[in-house]
Amino acid sequence: MKFWQKIYVFSILVFIIIFNAASIMVIERSHNRMLKQEINNALSQNMSIHSSVDAIVPILRIYDSIDYEKTVLTRIANEFVGKNNEQLVYLDIRDEQNRSVFNNTDFQIPKQREELDKLAVDEISYILRDIDQRTILFTSNIANINHKSYVFTYMIDVTSVYQDRVDQYQFFAKVDVAACFLYMLIMFFVSRGLTRSIDRLSQTAQVIAQGDFSERVRIKSKDEIGMLAQNFNDMAAVVEDKITILERNNEEKQRFINNFTHELKTPLTSIIAYANFMRTTKYNEEMFMDSLNVIYSEGKRLESLSLKLMNLILLQEDDFQMELHDLGAIFAELKPTLSVMASEKHVGMIVECEPCELLVEKDLIKVLISNLVDNALKASAPQQTIILRALWRGNQYILQVQDEGIGIAKEHQDKIFEPFYMADKSRTRSSNGAGLGLAICQSIAGVHHAAIHIASNENQGTTVEVVFTPGHPKGGIKE
Repeated sequence: MKFWQKIYVFSILVFIIIFNAASIMVIERSHNRMLKQEINNALSQNMSIHSSVDAIVPILRIYDSIDYEKTVLTRIANEFVGKNNEQLVYLDIRDEQNRSVFNNTDFQIPKQREELDKLAVDEISYILRDIDQRTILFTSNIANINHKSYVFTYMIDVTSVYQDRVDQYQFFAKVDVAACFLYMLIMFFVSRGLTRSIDRLSQTAQVIAQGDFSERVRIKSKDEIGMLAQNFNDMAAVVEDKITILERNNEEKQRFINNFTHELKTPLTSIIAYANFMRTTKYNEEMFMDSLNVIYSEGKRLESLSLKLMNLILLQEDDFQMELHDLGAIFAELKPTLSVMASEKHVGMIVECEPCELLVEKDLIKVLISNLVDNALKASAPQQTIILRALWRGNQYILQVQDEGIGIAKEHQDKIFEPFYMADKSRTRSSNGAGLGLAICQSIAGVHHAAIHIASNENQGTTVEVVFTPGHPKGGIKE
């Protein structure tokens, strides 16, 4: 055989091997990545449902009614399905006796479900099943509500993922046949250029496989390799976008969980303090009713707080309903709770308020004041005093919290509004803080079109001012 024939045959073999290997690798990696993404998304949605259920468990414990439990779970399921009505998602909720609480599937769920065997509480398992020529992803977990176990199964139709792989194989099969035919015709003229193009495609695939999803194939030819490169780039762009969206969603959810956990502390402190007071104090009907009223109001605030913090973090400020409130009345509602917090640290509390009505979201203003006072308490030593006041300064209304505590160093003052930033990590951790208080306060101030200013010197105390300016139609002072 002549040398050019050897080159001809060898070139064809190399081209077929590299082209098909690259095609298979791209398709399989794309399929596995898309399937993994669907699985991660399903697990994340399942966790979201579980978090929603965990949030209402305290309420269900209060009522302790099976019918009420099922009604609440059905409502949560309907809300979740309604939010995802554009996708092929299904939800099944069953009690301990395998009775259906909620189900929106359009197919028969198998009776034997091995993924539920040895499934622990707060553990999520998943499995893929072929049902009626469809591929369904099942994710299941168990939640304990009032000593009863409920099985939550979130399902999503992933048939399109497998069908997409079949379509890609069919597409690449056609491209493969055409490319081989053309290559045999013009191999003598373009073999070196074609080899270099394949090499670049393979190198880009390796870079992307290592995690650099921004890498793209730089081939401008219009032949089959150019088409493959364009399809490969389109696929890489879609994968990069999906990963970015998934990471952003995960960050938002984690930020919500952290903020919500931080805000649970203040009302829980009041509830525990008043409950302990009732437990250790001789019965007095008037005092007991006052204490029960505080415990009830703080419990209701916990319920409302979860929704309001969700809006604060995930929604636009236009979604908050501003109403006219007297700040003095808000101070009066908060004073018992703040006094308990101050007395536990043996810190004095002075409250002063000049008359003013504000267009505000009441619960968010309570969160703002509670956070500022809580920060002041953390910075204060016993026998020191905290002043909470509201006053006019020109045409601006100022909400002010002043303490005599350790102060904030100059190098930290421009960073304290960053989430999770802690100027004194040891002090913050010892008081169960997470560095979120001022970040949340700044967000609440932004909702009300207000500004926060801090004046502080080390060992001389800190003054925090929230400045409300007239003229904003969605917040500020009602003139």
